[in-house]
Amino acid sequence: MKTFVMLLPILWVLVALQGVTSHEDHPLARIAVHNAIAALDAHAYIKASPSVLGSNGLNQEWITLEYGTGNPSNDDWVGVFSPANFSAATCDPENNMVTPPLLCTAPIKYQFANRSNPNYKRTGKGSLKLQLINQRSDFSFALFSGGLRNPKLVAVSNTVAFAHPNAPLYPRLAQGKTWNEMTVTWTSGYDINEAEPFVEWGPQGGQQTRSPAGTLTFDRSSLCGAPARTVGWRNPGFIHTSFLKELWPNLAYTYKLGHKLFNGTYIWSQMYKFKASPYPGQSSLQRVVIFGDMGKEEADGSNVYNQYQPGSLNTTKQIIEDLKNIDIVFHIGDIVYANGYLSQWDQFTSQVEPITSRVPYMIASGNHERDWPDSGSFYGKKDSGGECGVLAQTMFYFPAENRDKFWYSTDYGMFRFCIADTEHDWREGTEQYKFLEHCFASVDRQKQPWLIFLAHRVLGYSSGDFYADEGSFGEPMGRESLQKLWQKYKVDIAIYGHVHNYERTCPIYQNICTMTEKNSYKGTLNGTIHVVAGGGGAGLVKFTSLQTKWSIFKDYDYGFVKMTAFDHSNLLFEYKKSSDGKVYDSFNISRDYRDILACTVDSCPSMTLAS
Repeated sequence: MKTFVMLLPILWVLVALQGVTSHEDHPLARIAVHNAIAALDAHAYIKASPSVLGSNGLNQEWITLEYGTGNPSNDDWVGVFSPANFSAATCDPENNMVTPPLLCTAPIKYQFANRSNPNYKRTGKGSLKLQLINQRSDFSFALFSGGLRNPKLVAVSNTVAFAHPNAPLYPRLAQGKTWNEMTVTWTSGYDINEAEPFVEWGPQGGQQTRSPAGTLTFDRSSLCGAPARTVGWRNPGFIHTSFLKELWPNLAYTYKLGHKLFNGTYIWSQMYKFKASPYPGQSSLQRVVIFGDMGKEEADGSNVYNQYQPGSLNTTKQIIEDLKNIDIVFHIGDIVYANGYLSQWDQFTSQVEPITSRVPYMIASGNHERDWPDSGSFYGKKDSGGECGVLAQTMFYFPAENRDKFWYSTDYGMFRFCIADTEHDWREGTEQYKFLEHCFASVDRQKQPWLIFLAHRVLGYSSGDFYADEGSFGEPMGRESLQKLWQKYKVDIAIYGHVHNYERTCPIYQNICTMTEKNSYKGTLNGTIHVVAGGGGAGLVKFTSLQTKWSIFKDYDYGFVKMTAFDHSNLLFEYKKSSDGKVYDSFNISRDYRDILACTVDSCPSMTLAS
């Protein structure tokens, strides 16, 4: 009887899912959950081992499932649930598509029972290896027959849990509001009434100090709609941020995350290290990686909510392997593609931890983070799945004055980056437009010659098919609103995501190439080079068959871009494929300060008669 009581809530999770879809490619949408029934079979079983994970300090481990049934079919499948024991009492009745009891946590992922067992249909026995990460709660696994259209719950496993579920996890570095400040954000299961969060840090091999951390969290009422407030909800734990100040430029530091419990004991993370940012204008080798739309991907091959990021793991892998040659990373929107299923944020931060724990990981807001009707976003679609920006603003730090207004600037040595929020109005006269103009106008180009504009949606130029179909070849009103700013302040390169491919334009202004050279630019550019770098991992977008004069290089593949500033006069730009990390497109800029000062069309005020 106890087992049956545990199974009923799991069935109700599946029933609740029938009223919620956050994306047309949602794999669980293929499950006819309204047909799900309890069909417990005394001859069916599913067992998970080991039952305790992380005893060796790891927060990511593989488990083995063994299962069997007396009536096997190639349509049988296994679902992963966390928390293991669901409670209907803790879920608010917000989804009017279903009737109580309502469930708060949806399945994390699933696999077909015959995935690694070709003889499953004949023997009725199989096994799977699944990867789990520490997500502050336990897990259970359910075996279903009847396929995705008529699911029947036949068995549920034992419980699996991490030995230290509340441990500090997945540190994310980001630049602070000043050049000599680094922030560290992480997730734990400890509220401030249970433990004091802090970072112990200092120069590598030198004296260590401690900096306190602030703590944030949120509940359903902070979110805008389903599935984030209903079946996609999962307790996010507590998100801590500490500010490491007065860093010496380019110096190596070590740090570890700590929580002091009120009984006097300490909980520690492992030791990490990072290199402090250079002083603005400092001449040193500076290397930047930029991409958009990466999302997360399951290493065990499971089906997850948004099974359209097949390049994500390759992009992550290439960046990790080259991390010693990377100083800072920008992920310009569509970060996780959780679309209201909150468990995916933990899984993403686990995937990128080898990067985010070592170098600043700066993010921008995309439609899958922010967009929701009547929530203040510029677009009224439901792409965020009800998150309406809350997850992105809380899980990652970025140096904006207002976290909901996701535009900000950051300096890295000879670079000035101006990051736009395309999910809020950017048009002339708006608050964001004024910010962008100030960001461009306030940089000293003698000290920081490389002026870069970053945004999620393509506010410049793209040959992506959906933009071409609109006839705009970019976000409508984008170029019309901003190209005068780019030209006036001589923005070198504008980089976007949103369109899942790679494309580079000539230096361009008002749809006209300002230079005929394609790979080696010398002197004044006379325009801005526009780049789409949206091939971080999500399903690729086709190019239009229409040929444009301004498009120099296109690639229908996954990849990312890297910029290397050698000094104040020489910059190398490279596009690398995620499959092999090799360079497939590149150009360099070579110029002096006087070339930046030189007047071009619409970049200088008209001279007076006296002159």
